Amino acid sequence: MDKLMDNPWFIKILALLLAILLYSAVPNSGGKTTEINVPGDNTTETLADIPVKAYYDTENLVISGIPDTVEVTIEGPMPHVKSAKALKNFEVFVDLTNANIGNQKVKFEVSGLSDKLKATIKPSSVTVAVQEKVTTEFTVEAEFNSDLIKDGYSAGQPTVKPKNVKITGAKDVIDRITYVKAALEGKDLLDSTVSREAQVQVLDKDLNKLNVVVEPATVEVTIPIKSNDKTVPINIVEKGTPQEGITIESIDLNVKEAVISGTDDVLKDTDNVRVEVDVSKISENTTITLPVIISNGITKVTPETVEVTVVVKKEEETTVSGIPINIRGLSEEYQAVINDPSDQLVNLLVFGTGAQATDLGPNNFNIFIDLTGFTEGNHNVPIQVDGPPNVNWQPDKSSAKITITKDNA
Repeated sequence: MDKLMDNPWFIKILALLLAILLYSAVPNSGGKTTEINVPGDNTTETLADIPVKAYYDTENLVISGIPDTVEVTIEGPMPHVKSAKALKNFEVFVDLTNANIGNQKVKFEVSGLSDKLKATIKPSSVTVAVQEKVTTEFTVEAEFNSDLIKDGYSAGQPTVKPKNVKITGAKDVIDRITYVKAALEGKDLLDSTVSREAQVQVLDKDLNKLNVVVEPATVEVTIPIKSNDKTVPINIVEKGTPQEGITIESIDLNVKEAVISGTDDVLKDTDNVRVEVDVSKISENTTITLPVIISNGITKVTPETVEVTVVVKKEEETTVSGIPINIRGLSEEYQAVINDPSDQLVNLLVFGTGAQATDLGPNNFNIFIDLTGFTEGNHNVPIQVDGPPNVNWQPDKSSAKITITKDNA
């Protein structure tokens, strides 16, 4: 054997025989093979929500009516079914590459599925609408909730950037477009100008959202917001009655005007605000802090309080004595005698501030009785006083008793 193994011809012949043996053992791939289905190998699986693709002229046409997904039932050998279920490496589609404008019925087809599997699609077909694709330019209107504007502020005219957008869709859908809006979203109250990105919404007359493509899909909406302010005077309102002997000489405020905020209508009808000073509680010069009072609808006032300086004068009391009573209005045919007071003099208790009261004398007053229309007899007539301004007085007698007789002269 060692000699045979050393012989190169022996080795070559042995290799040839082995090659022929191996060749005969390999099945001929060009010949037919028969597969035998072992009972129980086939199975069925139903796959839901399988996406649907559509093949058509996307540049010029719009297709509607194709469902997003369908249900596919796969039947065949278990390994192939399980693989298809796990990988979902097949495609359900409709072929509309040669579609004409209008409505038409098309069947769903499957590609990429093993030829050992049978697929049943539910539904098996669908009626689609093939329409011309149209692109039109529209102006975007800004929209926002006015309730988001803080009290005391108002919104100006909103702006949109870019102002116009291009909308692409089926011609009949484009014809239904009534509103193209960009709504500013948010929950926070606004008190300053705001700019935000907003989604463009395309709606029909019934506010139904339309299936179109918008370019760009978002725009920038800017809403100018300003404070509603107005400067008005602060009025002083005196309440109550000064105490006896007290005269209010002046009331001054450290701030004469206030800035108020509110709606345009409220500001239009508001000309002032006020400070109420209760003079019945003031007996001497004083400075107090009081609130600025606003009317309904005003949301803010600046300042909210002011300093009020009140200057008073206290009345002094003095007596002016010995003022004679004059007679007025007596007819020439009569003469009158004053019986009471017997000396025909009246004393006045005078009230005033400072020298206004203390420097007065009898010559500063005219005391009289008016006998116009009186005739003979005894009468009780009111005593009247004329005197300087800025003082008050009180006579010690309110009436005089007189006797009127005929003048015999």
